[in-house]
Amino acid sequence: MKKLQILLIALLFTSIAFAQEKVSGIVYEDSNKNGKKERREKGIPGVAVSNGIQVVLTDDKGKYEIPIAEHQSLFVIKPSDYDLPHYENNIPQFYYIYKPNGSPSGLKYPGVAPTGPLPKSIAFGLYPSEKESSFTALIFGDPQPYNERELEWFYEGIVKEVEGIQDISFGASLGDLVGDRPDFFPAYKDIIGKVGVPWFQVMGNHDMNFDVSTDEFSDESFTASFGPATYAFNHGDAHFIVLENILYPDPRDGQGYWGGLRKDQLAFVENNLKFVPKDKLVVLLMHIPLFEENGDSFRDTDREKLLELISPYANTLSLSAHTHYMKQTFFDKKDGFQGAKPHHHFNIGTPSGDWYSGKILADGTPASTMRDGSPKGYLFLEINGSEYSARYKAAGNSADYQMQIHAPKVLVEGVRTTAQIVANFFTSSPSDKVRYRINEGDWKSMDNLEGTDPSFWLEVMEWDTTENYLPGRRPSNPALTDHLWRASMPSNLSSGEYIIEVEATDMFGNKHTAKHSFQVIKQP
Repeated sequence: MKKLQILLIALLFTSIAFAQEKVSGIVYEDSNKNGKKERREKGIPGVAVSNGIQVVLTDDKGKYEIPIAEHQSLFVIKPSDYDLPHYENNIPQFYYIYKPNGSPSGLKYPGVAPTGPLPKSIAFGLYPSEKESSFTALIFGDPQPYNERELEWFYEGIVKEVEGIQDISFGASLGDLVGDRPDFFPAYKDIIGKVGVPWFQVMGNHDMNFDVSTDEFSDESFTASFGPATYAFNHGDAHFIVLENILYPDPRDGQGYWGGLRKDQLAFVENNLKFVPKDKLVVLLMHIPLFEENGDSFRDTDREKLLELISPYANTLSLSAHTHYMKQTFFDKKDGFQGAKPHHHFNIGTPSGDWYSGKILADGTPASTMRDGSPKGYLFLEINGSEYSARYKAAGNSADYQMQIHAPKVLVEGVRTTAQIVANFFTSSPSDKVRYRINEGDWKSMDNLEGTDPSFWLEVMEWDTTENYLPGRRPSNPALTDHLWRASMPSNLSSGEYIIEVEATDMFGNKHTAKHSFQVIKQP
């Protein structure tokens, strides 16, 4: 019995020691970019290193020490004047996964293989670089391919358009990299690598391991392919925080998922921001939007805490995807954001559009018009110092295609009409200014409208009324959106040719225009 007691005590102390293990190492300037710390390569002071909860800074020799426990990932938070090494497909290499026994067994899709004992030292090499005060990032919403054909469409319809793009500092995908197929991660990496710039990943609800019982293990396959699902990095005068914000299984009933953050993730955000100067632009990258969609889609206390943590910063932005429609939301004091101006949350469009639905276009890819009537596409995030602006690019269209006008093509002279001019300004918010004129007459204001896009209704109805086969797949039904603008169609026009011109000014002061032609004919 005494021997058994001694053994149990020994095991207890062993487990405690293991749980409280510490790791040390160095962050250094990898001048020759060979991935090895050499004697002449100096350590970099003041660099943040994290275990996903705590955050420490390297000392004047670039050394750090931090606690680490099984199933944590250790990662460096890139400074603005350094670049991260990356794999051949441009996925950044900034982490060490600590899973001595590997991921939990029995997963349908493989997680992390056993990493073995903790090394005596873990070094992170960074590449010297010039700090960019102004830069552009390329942001994708959900690629979300469910099969090999959709992988091809993701490349042909989106990535091929930006392959080898110049003057882009880095890119990011805001989750749902795949459609419930973590085994597609290697193919996704090969495709995204063709863009030719460093590419960061956000985890989405369709990137998870669904056969787990606790949320902390829902990202095992994602972590094996891309590293930690919650992390941060600096670029220019901006600090980016990447958040995995899916609670799975839903803590309310164990069914499905819920938008939110675990306590350890909020602790990381809080500890990380202690080292971020208040004059920096703070950008949050996430999958599930912070606003409520169809009820209680995001845990209120987590949103409020997150907004509270970023409130001391004068300039903040958060980007999400998930819904396959675009929406601008502004959070203020009533929502928990205490900053001097509201926090801007932009839910962006997706490369997959409406899940690869709609007619097949000339390039062989589906139209994929989203439920709000917006085209599939991607976002350019332009940052100058701590200020930012954003511009959406509709795939396969010119850069100035920012609006779709719905209006009659033919009116009859002297006959009253109930028709309207409806402009879908894809990235607008209700506070933007939109106006119209006919044949270069006086400008008149348009009213903001929450409704469904009539042009998209026509697309959908064609599938329900056609008597012929349409290649492709019927789109989803239109969804309510608040980026529509309307005005009454005039009934007093004489016969002739007319042009409606719509001018929209966005929140960044940029003007966008679109035109629509129609004719008025004499009554037969």
